Amino acid sequence: MNSTTSARQKPATGLGPQLRRRKSIQQMIGDSESSSSGGALRRTLGMWQLTMISVGATMGTGILVILGATVPIAGPAIWISFVIAGVTALLSAVSYAEMAGMVPVAGSSYSYSYATMGEGIAWICGWCLVLEYAVSVAAVAVGAGEYVNETLRAFNMELPASLAGGPAEGGVVNLPALIVVVLATLLLVRGARESAIVNTVVVVIKAGILVFFSIVAFSAFNAGNFEPLLPMGAAGVTAAASSVFFSYIGFDAASTAGEEAKNPKRDLPRAIMLSMLIVTLTYVLVAVSAIGAREWTWFEGTEAALVQIVGEITGQPWLVLVFALASVLAIASVVLTVLYGQTRILLSMSRDGLVPAAFGKVSKRTGTPVIGTLITGILVAITAGFIPLGALADATSIGTLFAFALVGVSVMYLRRKQPLAPRTFKVPFYPITPILGVLACLFLMSQLSWHTWVVFGGWMLVGIILYLAYGRRRSVLGQLSKQEYIDSHLGNK
Repeated sequence: MNSTTSARQKPATGLGPQLRRRKSIQQMIGDSESSSSGGALRRTLGMWQLTMISVGATMGTGILVILGATVPIAGPAIWISFVIAGVTALLSAVSYAEMAGMVPVAGSSYSYSYATMGEGIAWICGWCLVLEYAVSVAAVAVGAGEYVNETLRAFNMELPASLAGGPAEGGVVNLPALIVVVLATLLLVRGARESAIVNTVVVVIKAGILVFFSIVAFSAFNAGNFEPLLPMGAAGVTAAASSVFFSYIGFDAASTAGEEAKNPKRDLPRAIMLSMLIVTLTYVLVAVSAIGAREWTWFEGTEAALVQIVGEITGQPWLVLVFALASVLAIASVVLTVLYGQTRILLSMSRDGLVPAAFGKVSKRTGTPVIGTLITGILVAITAGFIPLGALADATSIGTLFAFALVGVSVMYLRRKQPLAPRTFKVPFYPITPILGVLACLFLMSQLSWHTWVVFGGWMLVGIILYLAYGRRRSVLGQLSKQEYIDSHLGNK
């Protein structure tokens, strides 16, 4: 025990070489099949369930509330902003599809970066994913209080102000947000299959609600609402695209299920591409129908535009109630699937020694990382219930875009280093597509405000300190001598 502790306190190599050390794909797959952490994850998910995980993590409250904030920026051309953001996400999605087929493990872009760019970039990517998943799920859950109140108002009831929002909103605790996260955590502890079944049902319901909205909105469609198309100019469209990109965050959730998919090399690429198609078409349909139903100036200051449009067109309060209930379900679905992805990424990082071992212990009874799920769920629940997220939530898009860009680089690296390796999906029009994907991500990052960059820089600084203080000294690869590392890495040559 003492020798192990001593070894962990003194890496076998210098900082520079350790940051560049890569983990072979074969070693990653071998670690995922090992039961040394108490048990292996169970392969129970088919293509449809994987697709629903991605759709569930992506299609959340964003589309229900984001029009009020983005239509005033882009005008009637908001649907073009959704297309731009969707194309950007798609350019990254095809890279994710290729990598998911080659590296069918739970770490998503963290694992892809480890196999191509080394431990240093992998840690940065993993830290970005913590921002993307943990912070975004807390930010989404915070909206639960308002939508629960929307539901209760249909019955002339309302939550007390002290329970409808955290201290930043003048309350004591956002009780609905806390409850949603706790319930999602308990469901994830039971098993991935049970969670996937519940998520599939919820995704079908909320997709149906959005289609129903589009039908209602098209009944009051006025083509004149699209004139002028670009009142805020092209700059407004691209600025809005950076904002609505938040609505596409989550499509990569299926890639975190690499170790629980029945046939990951075949199904993961298909699920990622199918989910992107479903989400993009739905978003554009909703945006076009909403603008057709109301002039673009109407949306300014409107927090729940879709609910209001349905209520005004139909005059039926019960439909408003249905939309409010669907919004709560949308929140629950996003919380469930994104929290799932976060626990699987932390599991992969734990195997590599970069985060505590508790996150990597898999229960033999449930086939899930029970301890890691409970720790993550508790921390997210506290964050959602009590802590104002502010600009940290805004920085989520930067962290996500950065991780997406790294996946495009990973594809190009492996195409160069392992051109003959078997690939169940190949990025079309290589190398143009991954290059465009990386450039598109960098462009959208450049459109975000400077204070968001400052917050992101602070987040990265904290991550670097944590790596140097903890991860570097406990890294599995960092403990290997140069010859041991070469021997373990031969499978990646």
